[in-house]
Amino acid sequence: LLNINVGGKLFQIAHKVLAQYPITRLGKLALYTDPAKKLQLCDDYLVQKNEYFFDRDPSIFHYIFHFYRSGVLWVMDEMCPSNFVEEIEYWGIHLKYSQRCCRILFEEKQDELSEYLKIEKELEAELEPLETGEQFDGKFLGAFRKAVWNLIENPFSSVPAKIIAVMSSFFVLISIVGMTLSTVEEMKNKTGKMWMEQMEMICAIFFTSEYLMRLISASSFKNFLRAAFNAIDLVAILPFYIQLLFENLDDGDMQYHEELHKVENVSKLGKVLKLIKLMRIFRILKLARHSTGLRAFSFTMRQCYQQVCCLLLFIAMGVFTFSALIHSVEHDVPGTDFTSIPCAWWWAAVSLSTVGYGDTVPDTILGRMVAFVCISFGIILNGMPISILYNKFSDYYAKLKAHEMSQ
Repeated sequence: LLNINVGGKLFQIAHKVLAQYPITRLGKLALYTDPAKKLQLCDDYLVQKNEYFFDRDPSIFHYIFHFYRSGVLWVMDEMCPSNFVEEIEYWGIHLKYSQRCCRILFEEKQDELSEYLKIEKELEAELEPLETGEQFDGKFLGAFRKAVWNLIENPFSSVPAKIIAVMSSFFVLISIVGMTLSTVEEMKNKTGKMWMEQMEMICAIFFTSEYLMRLISASSFKNFLRAAFNAIDLVAILPFYIQLLFENLDDGDMQYHEELHKVENVSKLGKVLKLIKLMRIFRILKLARHSTGLRAFSFTMRQCYQQVCCLLLFIAMGVFTFSALIHSVEHDVPGTDFTSIPCAWWWAAVSLSTVGYGDTVPDTILGRMVAFVCISFGIILNGMPISILYNKFSDYYAKLKAHEMSQ
């Protein structure tokens, strides 16, 4: 018998049993005749008792011991997958020796653990700033840039940093309100326009100052440009300056080409300016920098993109299927709106979403039956992913809050 001491517990296994598995660590220990090679396989050797000592987990070695006796590796649900895999790799035993049912359940649990650890790591990275204060040590104007970084990126570092964070959210809301009010008919007079322009200028100056402060305090210009939040900040301030540029071009065009395509140029520039002004709506995304809920929502969408893509695929299939069915049963009805399958796409999309505007409705009994099936399918389809998405969102939100509070 081979005397094996694992973590203080003694096990005895026959040499001929271990020799059946020559690739494993204990199989090599039973077959080797050179004492030096045997000592390389174990942690210690007690000459008086002829015991080979291994500083490993004795609770898991029970399953290894059972494997040598029966030839089957049992896997229990309560064991940590990472620890179990580490132990059997040390002993040189492959997972293929386990039963198929145990192996399938164990691999599923292992995948779940890997996914959980991956999500935890990504959640921590979601709250980690791009730079830390230590990265400015020894660099040009390091102390000044570190102070600016704490002021703009670390709202919990000081009272002025908190004030700037609050002001950032406040100016975003003011900008959105100003953009909304500028479309109201009563605010399109000269006084209203002047107030809106002044408000937009103040917001643009603040956003520009904030962006420049972040640029100054960035330790790496390349990483600064690649960051999503910094791209949002840039999109928030660009419309103001592009609008100024186009307005100046418009004035120059009126001066030098007053009689040449004046109306056409003004019309084209007006359309471009409207599009540029509409880009200001992206400023609301700046709130995600200070909102844990928006970050959790964005993180949920990134993690559940496969489910969302499947949902969109099912909706597209439903739209094509039910639009073809409704067209086939309604196209002969006089005055019908279902003159072609593309014309029925809008009805199918509205019915699948269960919104039901009622602008297009079937007239025949068979068409109403198709509509009933379409609406029922839409209810089932929309109900499936909502619980999954909400549960993941609430879970991610709670974890982000916990990480935020711990930091």
